[in-house]
Amino acid sequence: MNHTETTICALASSVGKGGIGVVRVSGALSRAIAERMLGFVPKPRYAHYGSFFDQHKIEIDRGIALFFPAPNSFTGEDVLEFQGHGGISVMRALLESSIALGAHAAAPGEFSKRAFLNGKMDLVQAEAVADIIDASSKQASRSALRSLSGVFSEQVNALTRSIIELRIFVEATIDFSDEEIDFLQSNQVKAKAQAIKREIEQILHSATQGAILREGLAIAIAGKPNAGKSSLLNALTQRSSAIVTDIAGTTRDVLRETIHINGMPLNIMDTAGLHESEDVVEKEGIKRAKEAISSADVVLLMYDAKDKKPDFSLLPEGVAYKQLVLIKNKIDLTGESVAKSKAGDCVQLSMCAKAGQGVDLLRQELADIAGLDSAAEGVVLARKRHIIALEGSLDSINNALLQLEGGAIELMAEDLRRGGQLMGSITGEFSSDDLLGEIFSAFCIGK
Repeated sequence: MNHTETTICALASSVGKGGIGVVRVSGALSRAIAERMLGFVPKPRYAHYGSFFDQHKIEIDRGIALFFPAPNSFTGEDVLEFQGHGGISVMRALLESSIALGAHAAAPGEFSKRAFLNGKMDLVQAEAVADIIDASSKQASRSALRSLSGVFSEQVNALTRSIIELRIFVEATIDFSDEEIDFLQSNQVKAKAQAIKREIEQILHSATQGAILREGLAIAIAGKPNAGKSSLLNALTQRSSAIVTDIAGTTRDVLRETIHINGMPLNIMDTAGLHESEDVVEKEGIKRAKEAISSADVVLLMYDAKDKKPDFSLLPEGVAYKQLVLIKNKIDLTGESVAKSKAGDCVQLSMCAKAGQGVDLLRQELADIAGLDSAAEGVVLARKRHIIALEGSLDSINNALLQLEGGAIELMAEDLRRGGQLMGSITGEFSSDDLLGEIFSAFCIGK
């Protein structure tokens, strides 16, 4: 059943010149638009070559037309596609004619949103459409494809059913509390809850790795002026991304670069040197540096090997709770060797960024911090909202187990209800209009 009444249209190929351009139309007026712009309604799922006409019967272009009748289409509605020459004027004319014949310009993600509303895919699969388009590595693309094929959804749906079944079992105990039947005296409920907990933990681990694949780690390089931060950025990116001189304070703003390690994106930020300054420009640069450091997932605190130890007082408050790696740089001046060691609670890497010595050791350390298994086949490309829902559901199951130990059956049932709702929110079984608007607004227009 269609959940929308309007007919929409949009460019489904990249904006700009190209060999081929695609305009997609979806909705009840698709057949009428085909009649006016083609002269007939194409046979379903057959490619028809011919002329495209505007609303005044003037020929626009010649190309391929495809028609997919409801419900066997991407959106679940009648869908019409014009595949013509990819010129800007041709695509504009096709869109303007479709709109003149009653269609509306599609909003970002509206085709995928209609597919979700019409039961053609769940929220995880809809998000995977955008993730495949945005994937910046082969592994990210493969993980997004697993989500699109329904692997993640099947895992979540199975867990949701398990939680609901356990909740029904617990609530039956409440309803029959006056009977001489004590369901909870057996270990059956506890065993089921613990099994659900283990499964959530496994999915959460996979989803966390998927979130790293999708969003990457934010890494800030911090330290005093002339500590070698820009040299480290250049060594990691393997190009001259930052200006390197012997003059302290060369970097005045935050420089950002993205690299990949085993398919994992690393968003690296080279920051201004941290020190006391009265210079207005430098003070602004230091302020921005501290903001970048505070927002990072990992902080690389660099210091000169001749300084013997790093100055932690340079860092903004709150960094102590972040993943901190000490970089003992310029070991060529002290005659030391590349090494990895422990310095209190931190890992310390001795290296020479300018010469590229020890960079491979740092790359491996960052991969270890991310915990990403590049050979893992079960990773699905997850989003922050998926992680939050899984963590919330895990908390609910843990609370349910505590309530069971204390004999508070009613409270256990409530925790299971909340856990089931959080799991259901991942696939869209329980979702609000605000959530849908936020998700689909980030999509491409033609999707």
